[in-house]
Amino acid sequence: MKNQSSSRRQFLSQSALAGIAAIGLPKILQAVKPDRPAPLAIPDGATILFQGDSITDAGRNRARYYPNDASGMGVGYVHQIVTSLLGKHPEKQLECYNRGISGNKVYQLADRWEDDCLQLSPDVLSILIGVNDFWHTLDNNYDGTVEIFERDLRALLDRTKEALPEVQLVIGQPFAVKGGTAITDKWFPAFEGYQKAARAIATDYQATFIPYQHIFDEALNLAPVSYWCPDGVHPSLAGAYLMAEAWMEAVGG
Repeated sequence: MKNQSSSRRQFLSQSALAGIAAIGLPKILQAVKPDRPAPLAIPDGATILFQGDSITDAGRNRARYYPNDASGMGVGYVHQIVTSLLGKHPEKQLECYNRGISGNKVYQLADRWEDDCLQLSPDVLSILIGVNDFWHTLDNNYDGTVEIFERDLRALLDRTKEALPEVQLVIGQPFAVKGGTAITDKWFPAFEGYQKAARAIATDYQATFIPYQHIFDEALNLAPVSYWCPDGVHPSLAGAYLMAEAWMEAVGG
C-alpha cells in the first residue's frame, strides 16, 4: 500500500501534467506555427531519419540499428516521435531510424554521413546539431567558431541534397535552457549566433524549423528548469515530450 507521501507526489505529478496538457502546451506550441512553411508530405513507406548528438542519441542501443526498433530509438524525443508516428499512421508503413551520436559536432556528422544518412536514403531528414559546436569551445579544447558551424552545416546539406534531391529537411534549433547546471554566463549571447545560423540555414534550404529555445523558455513559466532540462542541455522525460510535441506540430505528423 502506498504511503501518503508517495500518493501525494503521484497526485501532484499527474496534476502538473494535466495542467500542461490543458493550458500550457497549446500556448507553448504556438511558437512553432510561424516557423512552419507547410506540413510535410510524408509519403507511404517513407524513411524518416533522426540525426544529431546526445540529445538525439538519448542512450540508444547502437547495435539495434534496424528501423522502428524500440531500443534503437533511445529514451528521448526521438522515441516519443516515432511512437506517435507509428501509432497514428499504421497505414503508411513508415521506417524510422535514430543515428544520433553523443558528443557529435557537425564535422563528425560529415565523417559518418555516407553510412549513417545517404545509404539510408531518407525521405525526411531531421537534424538537431550545434550545442557541442559551441559547448566544446568552452571545455574541450575545440577551436570551432560560429562561422565554421555554419559553413560545415551548409556543406553537409549541399552534399545531402545533391545525393537526395527530394529529401524533406527538418532542422531543430540548438538550445540551452538558462538555469541549468551546465549553463554559465559564457553561453549567452555567444551561443545565440549558432541559433541564428541554424534558423538562416533552415530558411535557405526550405527546411521546417523548430524553435526549441523559445519552447523551453516558455515552458519555464510552468515549471522550473530542473523539471524540463536539469543541466540546460539534456532534456528530462518531460522536456523530451515537449520536443516531440513540437516536432509533430511543426511537421504535421
